[in-house]
Amino acid sequence: MEVFRILAINPGSTSTKIAIFDNEKPLFEEVLRHSAEEIGRYKTIFDQYSFRKEVILETLSQKDINITKLAAVVGRGGLLHPIPGGTYQVNDAMLKDLKTGVQGEHASNLGGVLAFEIAAQLNIPAFIVDPVVVDEMEPVARFSGIPEFPRKSIFHALNQKAVGRRAARDLGKGYEEVRLIVAHLGGGISVGAHANSRIIDVNNALDGDGPFSPERAGGVPAGDLMRAAFSGELTQAELYKKILGRGGLVAYLGTNDGRDVVARIKEGDKEAELVYQAMAYQVSKEIGSAAAVLKGRVDAVVLTGGLAYDQILTGWIQEHVSFIAPVKVYPGEDEMIALAEGALRILRGEENSKEYQIEEDALHAE
Repeated sequence: MEVFRILAINPGSTSTKIAIFDNEKPLFEEVLRHSAEEIGRYKTIFDQYSFRKEVILETLSQKDINITKLAAVVGRGGLLHPIPGGTYQVNDAMLKDLKTGVQGEHASNLGGVLAFEIAAQLNIPAFIVDPVVVDEMEPVARFSGIPEFPRKSIFHALNQKAVGRRAARDLGKGYEEVRLIVAHLGGGISVGAHANSRIIDVNNALDGDGPFSPERAGGVPAGDLMRAAFSGELTQAELYKKILGRGGLVAYLGTNDGRDVVARIKEGDKEAELVYQAMAYQVSKEIGSAAAVLKGRVDAVVLTGGLAYDQILTGWIQEHVSFIAPVKVYPGEDEMIALAEGALRILRGEENSKEYQIEEDALHAE
């Protein structure tokens, strides 16, 4: 079997994860930490790319990694225009949108830029895989009740797609053959209805609807939110922080760490137990909604993400939803191997890479 060596890059706000794979086999993985002082030198996130590139190349050199043996470089996809899922080769249109932050500034925008900058000097391809803006929603799923506020697809696409493929393999089928409900349980929670390789409905896990999570409020009563917005007691930034960052478990229990909550439950904290049950309850309701989207034809319900390590939480969810379909649990979020696998499918000829392009202010994949 031909061996393809791949560099995967996943930038975070204060760190950059890098990994080297020979096909699916990890050879090296490291989290490169960046101090507030280092990051603070740069006015915008894009301004950081040269600094981060140097740190990556220096680290690989120290680890005696010969980058000339790389077959491809793959980066975490950023806040691009909405696109269907898949592996995209980095091109000029994508670089422009990542640099300008068409959907906002985020460290993940650097993933495609860093991949391209390193790959270009080696004359090898650079890719991104299933960014958070993957949008395969059916038209009917976009309605919110207010025309000016359509529902948006922003979620944990990389892990949802990777785990969907894994669950399909375990079922002895191809991803394009199965109908799944995948719940990513992390700092944010997204529940996607997967129909034959497309995620046709999913909650906006960033600042929209769905269950509350460790640090996000999820769907909240609209009238109360409106009254709070016009009360004069909170600034726009303060109210937004209540929705994203200080909502969910943080608001109720003062922590975003599920392990802390479980420890409190085991010590007899009834309030912590009730709040944690409520989160499981809301996740279960969202899974039930996805079952309706799939018209009850579901091959498996899949639980993934960091919170899926907790058997108390997953047990409560299973009690509610196991009648829908068998429940499979894949704890964690293996982003680096998911990136490598996306590049591998192209290098092996199992898929064709998609092209990011804009026509008449709309993005299409061909």
